[in-house]
Parts: sequence; C-alpha cells; structure tokens
Amino acid sequence: MADQKDQPRPNQLNIEISEEVADGIYSNLAIITHSNSEFVLDFVRVMPGVPKAKVRARVLLTPQHAKRLMRALTDNIQKFEAVHGNIHESEMPEIPMNFGGPTAQA
Repeated sequence: MADQKDQPRPNQLNIEISEEVADGIYSNLAIITHSNSEFVLDFVRVMPGVPKAKVRARVLLTPQHAKRLMRALTDNIQKFEAVHGNIHESEMPEIPMNFGGPTAQA
C-alpha cells in the first residue's frame, strides 16, 4: 500500500529541475523590454572593465505573469527586509560597470 504522502493531490503541481538549471546563473544586470503581448527579461553578467557581456538567460512572460512576478518580488523583498533590514541601493553605474579594479587586458 502506497504512503498517502506519495499520492498526488488535486491541484498539486509537481515541478522538477535538472542539476544544470538548479546550479543557476549569476546576473548583475537585467534588461527588460516588452511588446503588446510579452515581456522579455534578459539576464546579463557584466564583468569589471570588460566592455562586452553576454545574455546568460532570457525569460519571456505574458503581461499577466510579469505583473504576478512583480508582486511576488515585492512580497519577497518586504519579507527579506523585515528579517535582514533595508536593502540599500547604490547609484546605477554606467555600462560597462567599473568595479574599481584595473581594466582587463588580454
């Protein structure tokens, strides 16, 4: 007899993630564009002193899902700040970001 925990419940979504996706990607720049039917989120990793960067991931959302994402991020940021204190924003650096280190040379 199977354990009740193993039985799927109505309206339950089983989400799987591969090891590669679970590792995630690091991004320190997000570029958001939109059309009348979709939002496009491009996640980029900009390196100090390097004038070229690649999009590491692209996520396409419907306007409704984009709004849900905004609400979910707002909720999570509020919860984070309630525990860890306010997140202080610094001025947006110009692209390419210069993190104070020397310019990269090949």
